[in-house]
Amino acid sequence: MPNHDQTTEIKSSADSVTDGSARPILYSFRRCPYAMRARIALLAADIDVELREVVLRDKPQSMIDASPKATVPVLILPDGTVIDESLEIMVWALAENDPHDWLSPESGTLDDMLALISQNDGPFKYHLDRYKYFNRYEDADPAEHRRDAEKILNRLDGRLAVGKYLFGSRPALADFAIAPFIRQFANTDLEAFDAMPFVHLQRWLNDFLKSSFFERAMIKYDQWHEGDTPIIFKAA
Repeated sequence: MPNHDQTTEIKSSADSVTDGSARPILYSFRRCPYAMRARIALLAADIDVELREVVLRDKPQSMIDASPKATVPVLILPDGTVIDESLEIMVWALAENDPHDWLSPESGTLDDMLALISQNDGPFKYHLDRYKYFNRYEDADPAEHRRDAEKILNRLDGRLAVGKYLFGSRPALADFAIAPFIRQFANTDLEAFDAMPFVHLQRWLNDFLKSSFFERAMIKYDQWHEGDTPIIFKAA
């Protein structure tokens, strides 16, 4: 979990919209699983933001100025605070408003969820990248990394055999933080994923894909350019 020492301050040059109310600004890329989970959490928290859809090969200078690491998502709060880690955006949004109790799982604790998310963001993402994008990594064997990723999926399937969701009978932070990456793995070879013996994981992923949070988070928007009329990504 990123610590708040990583949060920086900038002067936001465009923190108001046409109706005069200040809203957070979110730089996002629709297909990025990190940006996806940030958008989902903002929806769940009923927080409207000004959405700036980014094309990764043509990143806006204003995003780079706000967060020099230049990766999505980047959230700029009305007071100029910048949050540029997706999990930190999720936790910030839900700390503001958590009507579905995503930070309070039915089984386990927030720390338990963060530990499981860390396994996803660390070892699983490592293998996922080298399975899906093996050409980007020298000597990466996609079959080997797929097998290593499947060992992690097997453990998730075991959890989901006990409860409908990762931490009980209702979804919580961990489900929505992890599911976008499982979706990415599945879509790499959907036929192979469907043939795997992970029936509980497959059911869980299908539930996620059918959820209103995912459907609303995946609405398409045009690339944002400086001076465009603000697009409000509305929670309701």
